[in-house]
Amino acid sequence: MKIVVLVKEVPDTYGDRKLNLETGLADREASDRVLDEIGERSLEVALSYADKNAGTEVVVLSMAPEASTATIRKGLAMGAASAVHVVDEALAGADLGITARVLAAALQRTGFDLVITGNLSTDGSGGVIPAMIAEHLRVPHATALSAVEISETAVSGTRASDAGAAQVTTPLPAVISITEALPDARFPNFKGIMAAKKKPLETVSLADLGVDIDPASTPQTIVTVVTEKPPRGAGVKIVDEGDAGEKVAAFLIENRLA
Repeated sequence: MKIVVLVKEVPDTYGDRKLNLETGLADREASDRVLDEIGERSLEVALSYADKNAGTEVVVLSMAPEASTATIRKGLAMGAASAVHVVDEALAGADLGITARVLAAALQRTGFDLVITGNLSTDGSGGVIPAMIAEHLRVPHATALSAVEISETAVSGTRASDAGAAQVTTPLPAVISITEALPDARFPNFKGIMAAKKKPLETVSLADLGVDIDPASTPQTIVTVVTEKPPRGAGVKIVDEGDAGEKVAAFLIENRLA
């Protein structure tokens, strides 16, 4: 079985997050760049299956700037057999539609039995990429799974909802997305880090994928205005002189918070 895991480099959630005021895009130099945690959990699902099933090939796939190669190699250090890195200057600021089309083309080129991805990235939080990719590939999808069970011919899992939990099953090939309810990812050990340097990491462009991105004819999300976040104002200090409750209530009413 061949399992392809989609991973993404994102700004560190513990660091500063800023927009480039000229382009309106995320300023990726404002903080450290890391592999998205939900992508690591997705990779853990694939590696856990591979540990128990000989002959399973796990591939990591990412669409990211050229400088992201080191981050992608973390997936190899964790245990993936190979990686595919989609790099092209035309993809800067790509919207959800373009991202899904490019990733689907890369998956078709790589080949797969199962695609695993996170339900939401921590930077974009679109939540629609897995379903969009499945539509491009014309395969079934099962999204937002909090538990996953993979077999040679199918994948099943649990999807939580407001009304309870639904059990879903789909034959392979398929696309699934997982939530943070799945286990934390393993840490790369020294042996894995050294081995990652020799594992195949293929870099492909839009031309390699046969995808043409023409801004003039392809709908894209365009940022028209971006401004610096206003400074935080001073708070209101309430001193309890026996009437603090009344003052708090008045403040809430005045600011339409109650």
